[in-house]
Amino acid sequence: MNFWGDEQFSFFESILFSALGQPVEVIETQFLSGGDINTAAQVFSSEGVFFIKWNHTDQHDMFETEARGLDLLRQTDALHIPQVIGYGQQLDKSYLILEYIDPGSPANNYWESLGQALAVMHSHTQTKFGLNFSNYIGSLPQTNTLTANGADFFFEQRLLPQAGLALYKGLLSKTAYDALFRLQARLPELIPNERPALLHGDLWSGNVMVTETGQPALIDPSVYYGFREAELAFTKLFGGFAQRFYEAYDEAFPLLDGFNDRVAIYNLYPLLVHVNLFGSGYVSGVERVLNQF
Repeated sequence: MNFWGDEQFSFFESILFSALGQPVEVIETQFLSGGDINTAAQVFSSEGVFFIKWNHTDQHDMFETEARGLDLLRQTDALHIPQVIGYGQQLDKSYLILEYIDPGSPANNYWESLGQALAVMHSHTQTKFGLNFSNYIGSLPQTNTLTANGADFFFEQRLLPQAGLALYKGLLSKTAYDALFRLQARLPELIPNERPALLHGDLWSGNVMVTETGQPALIDPSVYYGFREAELAFTKLFGGFAQRFYEAYDEAFPLLDGFNDRVAIYNLYPLLVHVNLFGSGYVSGVERVLNQF
């Protein structure tokens, strides 16, 4: 839902005042694509240029958890993450204010930089899988209950909630849902038990930007500590990542043998997410993986 004119400017000036602690004059706005549930704008003001997105959902913690995830990724100092300026609620709207990233063209070493930087980010670890707060993937809640065993976390906190929702919505058959439990029994032998890695969590090409200097930046995270192979598998689901990216990553943080054989298992999670967000067109992909394993 968009709003225009004086109301639009008043909203931006009010939330920027809350975030910066001083009066801000909004000079110009440019509306941008913000996805299915959010509206977004580039806002030119007396205090600089900002990226602001907002929505009218009742999930008031969505932008708070995104902000916390961005801050967590930025602390790794691995690659460019937009600075969080502020977030909160204003009347019936939830909002998030970020540093605006001027887009550019990829530098010659763009893909190598992204692969090396992601390896650095993935080197950050903790003792358990999950996170000390839950968040969202798209508009769907993503639980991050801390779990000692990675296979248990992957099944209980990733596959099972999405499969259960898809079954409830009538999108996934009971046969496919039951097959998931047979896969559960095999997960410990199929997935290597690596240490938890700090993940972006929603790493497809649309969430990677090119900065003005030609280097990569990450946006719209769904952060947690999980299997780094799951992150790399997700980059292969819809494509858009050059082979040089994978080679640079593997050189910096070598993958275990057989990774390509495990890609389909990890991608059950984003496929189930897409079933719940976008409908039955993704069900055949889920069933194909379940039949394979």
